[in-house]
Amino acid sequence: MKIKTGLGQDSHTFCDTNKPLVLAGVVFDYPKSLNANSDGDVVFHSITNAISSITGVNVLGAKADALCKQGVVDSAEYLKLAFHNLKHWKIQHIAISIECLHPKISPMIEKMKFSISKLLDIVSEDVGITATTGEGLTESGKGNGIQVFSIITVTK
Repeated sequence: MKIKTGLGQDSHTFCDTNKPLVLAGVVFDYPKSLNANSDGDVVFHSITNAISSITGVNVLGAKADALCKQGVVDSAEYLKLAFHNLKHWKIQHIAISIECLHPKISPMIEKMKFSISKLLDIVSEDVGITATTGEGLTESGKGNGIQVFSIITVTK
């Protein structure tokens, strides 16, 4: 059996728009959204980047930008592209760390895990999500946005 581990990161600042705040495909009841061409789902973006670090095929950037220009702004679609690139690799676990002052992440963790597991065809127990304010040391921890790190483990 061969094992690979991928690391992904993404961050966006908050902005005032009429878009909803979406994290891991879950809509949060929060008055601000994330500044992005897409829906700004930093969790899905981070996981997409983690998968790209395994496959070597970058989805975020030119491919996602082209989809945005076509009106495809749902970050789940970008994650599906990255997932398809895994081919014969099987996801064993995803670890996600979210840094933000607000919104509160903990009450939504189970919904987020379910959304991720459904999209990536794994069980919720194979998705771990933690949240921190980082003691206000970064812009995300000060309330200016959200930063996410993801680690994914796959086997073949």
